[in-house]
Amino acid sequence: MTNVFAPGDLVQARGREWVVLPSPETDWLMLRPLSGAEADVQILDPALETEPVRPASFDLPGLDQIATQDAARLLSDALRMSLRRGAGPFRSAARLSFEPRAYQLVPLLMALRQTVVRLLIADDVGIGKTIEAGLILRELIDRGEVDRLAVLCPPHLVEQWTAELATKFDIDAVAVTAASAARLERGLAPSQTLFDAHPFTVVSLDYIKAERRRENFARVCPGLVVVDEAHACVGTHQGRQQRYDLLSRLSADPERHLILLTATPHSGDAAAFDRLLGLLDTGFSGQGLEAESVRVRLANHFVQRRRADITGRDWGEDRAFPRHESAERSYALTREHRAFHDAVLEYCLGVVEGAGPDQRRRRLAFWGTLALMRCVGSSPAAAASALRNRLASDLDRLEGQVFDDDGDESEALDVEPAAGLDDAGPLAALVARAERLLKAADPKRDAAIEVLKPLVAGGANPVVFCRFIATADYVAAGLSKAFPELRIEVVTGALPSEERRARVEEMADAEQRLLVATDCLSEGINLQGLFDTVIHYDLSWNPTRHQQREGRVDRFGQPATLVRSVLLYSPDSAIDGAVLDVILRKAASIRSATGVTVPLPEDRGAITGALMNAVLLRDGGKRQQLSFDFGLAAAAAEVETTWRDAAEGEKRSRARFAQNAIKPEAVAPEWKRWRELLGGPDAVRRFVERAMSRLNAPLEIAANGRIRAHLHALPATVTERLAARGLENTIRLAFEEPAPPAAEMISRSHPLPSILAESLLESALDPGAVSVPPLGRLGAWSSAAVTVMTTVLILRLRHTLTVRGRRERLLLVEEAEALAFAATDPNPVASGDVARALLEGEAAGNLLDSARARLLTAAMQRVTAARGTILAAHAHDRAQALAEDHARVRAAATGSARISVAPVLPVDVIGLFVLVPAGV
Repeated sequence: MTNVFAPGDLVQARGREWVVLPSPETDWLMLRPLSGAEADVQILDPALETEPVRPASFDLPGLDQIATQDAARLLSDALRMSLRRGAGPFRSAARLSFEPRAYQLVPLLMALRQTVVRLLIADDVGIGKTIEAGLILRELIDRGEVDRLAVLCPPHLVEQWTAELATKFDIDAVAVTAASAARLERGLAPSQTLFDAHPFTVVSLDYIKAERRRENFARVCPGLVVVDEAHACVGTHQGRQQRYDLLSRLSADPERHLILLTATPHSGDAAAFDRLLGLLDTGFSGQGLEAESVRVRLANHFVQRRRADITGRDWGEDRAFPRHESAERSYALTREHRAFHDAVLEYCLGVVEGAGPDQRRRRLAFWGTLALMRCVGSSPAAAASALRNRLASDLDRLEGQVFDDDGDESEALDVEPAAGLDDAGPLAALVARAERLLKAADPKRDAAIEVLKPLVAGGANPVVFCRFIATADYVAAGLSKAFPELRIEVVTGALPSEERRARVEEMADAEQRLLVATDCLSEGINLQGLFDTVIHYDLSWNPTRHQQREGRVDRFGQPATLVRSVLLYSPDSAIDGAVLDVILRKAASIRSATGVTVPLPEDRGAITGALMNAVLLRDGGKRQQLSFDFGLAAAAAEVETTWRDAAEGEKRSRARFAQNAIKPEAVAPEWKRWRELLGGPDAVRRFVERAMSRLNAPLEIAANGRIRAHLHALPATVTERLAARGLENTIRLAFEEPAPPAAEMISRSHPLPSILAESLLESALDPGAVSVPPLGRLGAWSSAAVTVMTTVLILRLRHTLTVRGRRERLLLVEEAEALAFAATDPNPVASGDVARALLEGEAAGNLLDSARARLLTAAMQRVTAARGTILAAHAHDRAQALAEDHARVRAAATGSARISVAPVLPVDVIGLFVLVPAGV
């Protein structure tokens, strides 16, 4: 049977009225209840229905549906809040649970101006790359341009991505990891893959990069792919080569949308940067970038901004990020601790000397020395654990642990490394000395406590980052004694990822909190909502990791206006001073000059040589005659060259490729249109307050400004819907970003206003369908807002949006509109927010029932006459304006799709209200 109904038509089926939506199959009907929500969409085959599907019409309200002024305002707001099929130019605006900043729309606009989206988003840490990518995903889904997508990311980011897509973008993605893949594949048909069964996925790169999986995924990969931490996919390490092979296969499809995310696109490695750009377009790699025309073209695909680039008057982001104060605090080792450091160092260098000509043993002893000295400098607990560990055998793994690399197969490791040294003789004595120090005064832990005391007294909520699990547990025990009044938790890699997140979230109820964590939290879980201070208890030997720690709290959404970070170090340590001078301060100077953090280069010979040289000097220089084949003599000069090359690479990259294709003045009108559509935080708060009061569950607003909503007091239908979305009992609310700890951030698409709006609108359009007192759709009262009798119409406009490009797509879009008519003028005198504002005017008195009925009857007669003329003309005007909006945002797209918009008539009149001038 051929479907005779078009999107936007009204039909009657199964005893109720529906709106026809674009259907995936010609003979099927996709229907949304006329008075229901997106969640109530049904697909049916008309040929199988016992009663035929018939055309329907949206009738004007009857005189028995009388509304008060409060109900009229609620009806208008509920209509706006309930619409999810945004008219444009950003169709996804109503599906987001947050209000994006103007600068975050730049990548979206760049994407919309490309026929096939190929973007490298390289914004600095904390600016919001995940948000920028999510905006593009949601928009392409809602435009019907993609129906399947995959996010590829390191394994420790899978959970965060899945949660962000669900909570911020209303995208229900499944996590595909080594642990979940078998379960997801269970029960599938032999010809079906999990990527067919689950259109939206977040995939662990380390799971999917294996050769067998890589080939299968390349064959069934969705048409839209996001790659997070893309810089980790273009190196020459074996694991990174596997990732690169996969991405090369995916990018070879010219029709595939590909979005690459990284905060460190260049990393001082020109070859890796070249490979990264080549994933966007092979013409961007090699010598092609020397041509100005190529660089100009690349500017349409590459966005890279520091905070300084997006703050200030042009972007209106003066308060988007907190002020950051950083400091260093030194401490002196006691005689016992210094003697222990010297004894361990003496032992290590003795092992190096005794390694003989076996180069592998000598290199293992070299790395073991650095690894063990890191543990010794961290804490007696970490030192004792490392000294007990058995001989290590994997040089690459040991080097990665020393330099705080991201693991290729797992998260950043925080287990104390095996030192790679013999376990006979002196080791037992060293373990005993470490265990004795566990019971002695610790100058490092005491220094941390002294740093924390004034911060805690001032209300700070600190995160203390340690390198090793043993150190974190040891430090937390000491801090618990020093600050018994604080809620203190420890989160390390010893906990499963789900428990780490839960332990952090459980701290939200505390008035003040202190978290001790290892670098398992330096990525993957945002901490800005609960913490505002970072203490580097252990130095990170990777400047990127160092910045990531601070970036967990110093990022977009931090409610505090000031963020602090303090770095602890000891000049008596064999390692601390060298790490500060050779790595961290060099990286800091580059960041000061370029605005970005340069990670450690792939070739670390010069840096490791300089660190070992510092260790030898700490030993009084008496062992400098040893040759470890690391070029110690030239180490200092090589380090300077290494960092200089990295800095120059970043400078050249930014000078050539910094985003300049879209200026603030081009984004501002689109952002304004976006805010007008969403209504803003004030409008959302006003609606929630009025809706909760209407339903006899008013918000509780305390003297300190905290807001609570007692959801259990709402009607049963509403509480059931809220419970299905995880909202029950009493919750704290916030309407302005950033939300305080333990509070739900309430935006337009949050379940609370969404379900309130849907329930109230349903009560008005289909009284009795829900256990909510009906609002009514007609009203008349005396108002101080008008000087002549005025009729205000609340309208729902539906349009079909046809996109003609590589394939034709038909979409249904909706918008809420208001028109005001003076009694003596057939044409509207106001529209939009101006017309809605008339409903807010102070009521001057009630009307007699007979007068109200007479006025409403006359107004409905005029509306009936105007429905096919004036209202239809207004709908055509709105359709033309929407078409122009869509054309504008895609103005720069080569071969872009042609878009036409047509109104669906007649217009739905949701509410009609007559305002009589005061005194008449």
